[in-house]
Amino acid sequence: MAPPKRRRSARLAVDDDDRSTDDRSTDDLRRENADLRREIAALEEELRSLREAARSPSILERFVEEAPDVFAAHVLPRFDNYGDLAVLAMVNRQMRGVVFELPVGDVRWTGAAVSRELAKVRNFVGSIRRLAWAWERGCPWNAKTFACIAKGGNLEVAKWAKERGCQWDERTCAEAAGEGHLEVLQWLRANGCPWNEWTCFHAAMGGHFEVLKWARANGALWDENTCSSAAWSGDLQILQWARANGCPWDGETCSEAAIHGHLELLQWARANGCPWDESTCSRAAEGEELEVLKWARANGCPWDTKTCAEAACGGQLEMLQWARANGAPWDEETCSKAAEGEDLEVLKWARENGCPWDTKTCAEAATGGQLEMLQWARANGAPWDEETCSKAAEGNELEVLQWARANGCPWDKETCKKAEEGGHLEVLRWAGENGAP
Repeated sequence: MAPPKRRRSARLAVDDDDRSTDDRSTDDLRRENADLRREIAALEEELRSLREAARSPSILERFVEEAPDVFAAHVLPRFDNYGDLAVLAMVNRQMRGVVFELPVGDVRWTGAAVSRELAKVRNFVGSIRRLAWAWERGCPWNAKTFACIAKGGNLEVAKWAKERGCQWDERTCAEAAGEGHLEVLQWLRANGCPWNEWTCFHAAMGGHFEVLKWARANGALWDENTCSSAAWSGDLQILQWARANGCPWDGETCSEAAIHGHLELLQWARANGCPWDESTCSRAAEGEELEVLKWARANGCPWDTKTCAEAACGGQLEMLQWARANGAPWDEETCSKAAEGEDLEVLKWARENGCPWDTKTCAEAATGGQLEMLQWARANGAPWDEETCSKAAEGNELEVLQWARANGCPWDKETCKKAEEGGHLEVLRWAGENGAP
């Protein structure tokens, strides 16, 4: 609110008329004094209003106080990112309380969570004002910061940061290219920012054709990763253009196409001489792409034990059954991967059909807290060793650790070490009380 304009006093009004008070009537003076008193009263009232406003909570604060549940349900989700929430928690105790007490997204807010979000530079690169706030409070000022700025794509922020000495490196151009920020990339290069093969790689991965073409026209290097990243994103147009302009490729192009189910791209790559190997089949299995796997095998692609292992890890029983029915080899990793994928049905089928196993099966079951699977495995002869206990401790799975020890599983110093590294104090305390080395 603008301050009220000061009016001339009655005395000044008299002077302006070039008359002394002696020439004025008593009534005139009374009227002028009354006017002056009213003006003073108005000023005092306005001052009281300003003081009350300063003491009164804002609309937002009243909202938090009177309807915290509504605020959390309908206002907090509208914040752009967790960084905004972290800043909000710093406003005052009341704001901090509502942010801390109510979960937002996958974050349960604590002082540590706020600190973590405040430490993430990416939360503050959306505007100069926001980045300046972070910078004044000790935000890192290095090439990693500039990479975040480039990824954010705000050119004015980039200029502001550079003027204040923020360093950059090859990652800066790569991040700008990966998000399709051509104007930012052009400014970076015009101002001497270095680049390397990763600029083209990131442009292709993001499907930013114009960025890739501009980069190449202006001397950016590329390598096999450009083609494999085009395959990763499923952008056949970029892959075809890259190949037509001399970009090299290798087996990763087929593997990336396979894991993401880009069958048409894989078919084109093979028709145009792209090499492949066993990883094409295993990556198809990893991506749960049975049709791609079938096509690859029908067209002569080799495979190895990794295909069955990846199918088991993803819980893809149908794929595993098809692979075995068509001659795919397997080994102990199939069972351990089934345990890693927490799929007891796949593990049972594999064992019923003669798949070997080793101590890794119990260790992986312990890692994921799969007590039922661990019990079944042990009841059916699966071996175990000290890693079962250390993996249970690493995963903060106290019940699994207790059962394992009660049933004779050995342990070593890794159990306490993993519990301590993970901050799992209850596990560490129990292990210490029960004689863990």
